[in-house]
Amino acid sequence: MTTRKLRFAIFGNVYQPKKSVSVQKLLACLSQHEADIYVEREFYTFITETQQMSLNGVNVFDDHHFEADFAISMGGDGTFLRTASVVGMKQIPILGINTGRLGFLADVNAQEIERTINALYDEDFALDTRAVIQVSTSDESLQGYNCALNDVAILKKDNASMISIHASINGETLTTYQADGLIISTPTGSTAYSLSVGGPIIVPGTHVFSLTAVAPHSLNVRPIVISEDSLIELSVESRTRNFLVALDGRSEKLSDTTKLIIRKPPYSVQVIKRAGTKYFHTLREKMMWGADQRG
Repeated sequence: MTTRKLRFAIFGNVYQPKKSVSVQKLLACLSQHEADIYVEREFYTFITETQQMSLNGVNVFDDHHFEADFAISMGGDGTFLRTASVVGMKQIPILGINTGRLGFLADVNAQEIERTINALYDEDFALDTRAVIQVSTSDESLQGYNCALNDVAILKKDNASMISIHASINGETLTTYQADGLIISTPTGSTAYSLSVGGPIIVPGTHVFSLTAVAPHSLNVRPIVISEDSLIELSVESRTRNFLVALDGRSEKLSDTTKLIIRKPPYSVQVIKRAGTKYFHTLREKMMWGADQRG
């Protein structure tokens, strides 16, 4: 059991108004432990102005200007992904409290908040190391965070015709994808966008990435799994002279003269899991494997 004063950085989804009970429960539990509490400014404004909650003894931070022992994401998996992008290279373990829907990453529900926070103080938890994907560009710079915990998607813009994506792995030509797009996914992201277009489910910790085409022109194109140490190089041809690159759903427009280099960065994301949490149990539960769907 830890006896030192712990610092918590709290992030949240500002589009879920029915979460005040969960926020109050979390803050009350942290206060009982006399924790130092830091709340992201946007979420703080949402809580105090929209939710009309009074926060006492809470510190506010902006952007990446914080240090903490633990980061807490309140929302769904989208909020968790955004939290991971802000935490970045700080290597702060992230706990996901689910006030959203599915919740593969944010898997602690409101009823489990107090028990889970107590477990952190009792050091009764596990850290799950998750790989990240980093994107570098040949000319135009990405405006936002250049890493993704789930996936990087190369997509056609709006209702444009399909794009051609020339892909090479470690300097060797792989293929040219004639498709609406291409998804490069981590094991964490394999149950997200990639899965919806026919990509494989990959168990975390297997040290691989997958490449899956979005609506390919040829049915011969199939997903491929490669080592996470691979260097992926992509160049795009488009009739509109541009394309979209989306990192965990945050998209930017780039010129088709821009080449992309995709690799694993020198850091990973630490996800807090309650002791005894089993991946395949979570997979069966979230995917409803084995459930009888007949009426």
